Amino acid sequence: MDAEELLDTWLANSVLRPSTRAEYRREVASFLTWCTHQQPPIDALTARPKDIAAWAADSHLTPYLDGRPFNGPDALAYLAHHHPEAARSHDRRITALTQYYETALDRGLITLPPNLTALRSGVPRPAGAKNRLNRMERAVLFTVIGGWGPTHSRNYQRDRLAVYLLLEGLRPSHVIRVDTRHLYPQPDGTWEIRSPDDHENVGKQFTLEPLTGAALKDYLKVRPEPADPDVHTLLLNHNRQPLQYQWVNKVVGQMCATHPLLADRRPDPETGEPQPPVTADTIAHTGYWDTPTPG
Repeated sequence: MDAEELLDTWLANSVLRPSTRAEYRREVASFLTWCTHQQPPIDALTARPKDIAAWAADSHLTPYLDGRPFNGPDALAYLAHHHPEAARSHDRRITALTQYYETALDRGLITLPPNLTALRSGVPRPAGAKNRLNRMERAVLFTVIGGWGPTHSRNYQRDRLAVYLLLEGLRPSHVIRVDTRHLYPQPDGTWEIRSPDDHENVGKQFTLEPLTGAALKDYLKVRPEPADPDVHTLLLNHNRQPLQYQWVNKVVGQMCATHPLLADRRPDPETGEPQPPVTADTIAHTGYWDTPTPG
């Protein structure tokens, strides 16, 4: 099966809405065409993140970057700040390609999908949008977290823990500031943590749910030593430094992109309004066990 046949098979069997299938077909077909026109041509099924970044820049983003190259976090931050609608459209293209490569992996056409987390802008939801998952979406989220593994990210234990911490009710800005000095294992096997508040003081105490506690223990086994020994931040990037706020939205977006029920959210059943992409803030407002309510 070649790249175009995979596109046809994926969409023919997809649970995506017809309008989303048409949009995803347009975006992925654009990428496949771009690959064939390169010199030498690029095999789309083995394309690298830098190839996908080049396609995004050539086909969509250059007019919005004001002469900047599309070459990393600074360009994404500029796009998210100055052109948020273009950033959201870009993230949706990355979602389409993420699901395309997930299908390629499931069918045994590739052994490792490209990690597109670094290509996601993580632009926050539009102001005033409904900010909570419904019950079905939350159930799907647990499936997505459990399925997030080494084929998706070399730091998958850290990524899982971050999303579980959001479900505990920590806001994205707090998740990235959790301090290892304020992790307290309890005799019954649970964990208590204190989250820093917005002024870097020790804030509210949380007793972690068992899933979060297990994810914390898994991550602590592989957590690198920080580059600066005076840094005690729990979650670290590949350079062994504290993560930035935008990272939380990026990893949430990349996880949710792997499942169409989260990537292509249905309109609100009561109002009929379209739902915005799932963000870290959405998950923090949802929680583990509360019953989602409108508003």
